[in-house]
Amino acid sequence: MIEQLRNLIKGAECVLFDFDGPICRLFAGHRAHDVADSLVDWLEKRDRHVLPAEEDLASHDPLAVLRAVARIRPGSELVQALEEELTREELRAAATARPTPYADPLIRTWSAVGSRLAIATDNSPLVAEQYLTGRGLAGCFVPHFYGRRTVLSRIKPDPDCVNRALTGLDACPGTTLMIGGTPSDLFAAQEAGVRFLGYARDETRVQRLRGAGAEVVVDTLEPVLATVRAMARA
Repeated sequence: MIEQLRNLIKGAECVLFDFDGPICRLFAGHRAHDVADSLVDWLEKRDRHVLPAEEDLASHDPLAVLRAVARIRPGSELVQALEEELTREELRAAATARPTPYADPLIRTWSAVGSRLAIATDNSPLVAEQYLTGRGLAGCFVPHFYGRRTVLSRIKPDPDCVNRALTGLDACPGTTLMIGGTPSDLFAAQEAGVRFLGYARDETRVQRLRGAGAEVVVDTLEPVLATVRAMARA
């Protein structure tokens, strides 16, 4: 595993982080399924004809609700208003988000050794910036926060936010590494031509990433931090 990590990290001039997962558990204290339910309640009060299908609701994923409505009413004012409502919920959740163990020192270390960092997420970029500012980490990324926009067909697995990060950093895909926690992160990275390191906090998520084709997956960022530090000393 350490040799695989070294091979991934070696030559990574730029590092892209997904937000919810590799950096924090956004909905640790503001549960995702409660947010998904609140979005459905919001929809019911406005337009019962666009309620998501049962399979979208079963995931208890706020983004799944948003995607479903975007499929039914693409480009509509309703979708824009729902995205704004989700952003408000995410901003509230950021206040109780739980840091991913070792993420803070990993970010600081990678920044200190000269790697250029960016956020590439399906969450609102405002949420990532607010959370990282509260942790004293925003300076490691500013101004490179690339997140969800109202054109929801461009969220992962579409590589849009990854490509915007590459452009913003003036980065070469071949010398860029992305750390992500879902198959959609992996597919976006592959489409953009960047290396991928999977992070998953439990075995179910680990197997999901491996099943999607991720070659290197860790369930803790500790060995990643140790590898970056060891390579910096060398």
